[in-house]
Amino acid sequence: MMETGRRKIVPYLLMTPAFMYYMAFWLLPVLSGIAEVFTTGEGGFTLTGNFLLMWRSDLFLESVYNTALFAAISVILQYLIALILAVLLNIKFKFSHILMFAAMIPMAITPTAVAILWKTGLFRDGWINSLLMGTGILKSPLVFMNAEGFSALLLIILIDTWTVTPSVMIILSAGLQGISKEIREAAYSFGANKWRIFKDITLPILKPSIVTSIILRLISAVQVWAIAVMVLGHGKVPFLVERIAFYEDVIPGVPSSGKLAFTLSFTTTVIVFLVTMLYYRASRRGTYLGAQL
Repeated sequence: MMETGRRKIVPYLLMTPAFMYYMAFWLLPVLSGIAEVFTTGEGGFTLTGNFLLMWRSDLFLESVYNTALFAAISVILQYLIALILAVLLNIKFKFSHILMFAAMIPMAITPTAVAILWKTGLFRDGWINSLLMGTGILKSPLVFMNAEGFSALLLIILIDTWTVTPSVMIILSAGLQGISKEIREAAYSFGANKWRIFKDITLPILKPSIVTSIILRLISAVQVWAIAVMVLGHGKVPFLVERIAFYEDVIPGVPSSGKLAFTLSFTTTVIVFLVTMLYYRASRRGTYLGAQL
């Protein structure tokens, strides 16, 4: 009896160091950050004071709009490109290994290197204009760095798409690898064409991979900031997390900057959680309705 009790306790004892590390370096800082959101600069309690301060802060509404637009456009664009690439690679045609190699190149480059690579290309005399003018596509160079508004946002979306599409492609490719050839052969024997097989067999089986990839991309898209700051600088295309970095790194001496950074962090976390749960529930509901039909 005692031996059985010891066996039950041992796994928890082995997990204790990891749990203590988690408590010290993640949970306690998170709780401390949440406490900052609901306290004033003098240490008193406030329920809405910091949120009102955030609402009235410069570029907050624009950052929310840009973050939502970026997430919507980038996730759809990256998913469609990744799905096409995953399907092509699953066919295993003659040069599929070359396509796989080319598609995986962005994953080998760090975010900092990606920003430097694209920023050097976006200058007036950068490699993009040199390439386009050298091939005769352009007569005069484009000034990418002067982009503003939606044009600047689209520029960041294209750079981010080039960077993260391979990771989405890998998830979808793994899902496609799990579809047996026998299922497709059975569908062909019943007279189904390639489109019907893709729509009615491949996509439903691939749905767990699709849900996983889209949730991961939504979480990552809401937290975008590094590429925007490193390529265009603070404030050119404001995002929620970019505002956090701005208040924490650019103007840390302002009394309200710390409170704004903590409140924006808390708000962004809540938004990520709600968006993820809404999408997950919608996907589950879609699966349930499909099964009912």
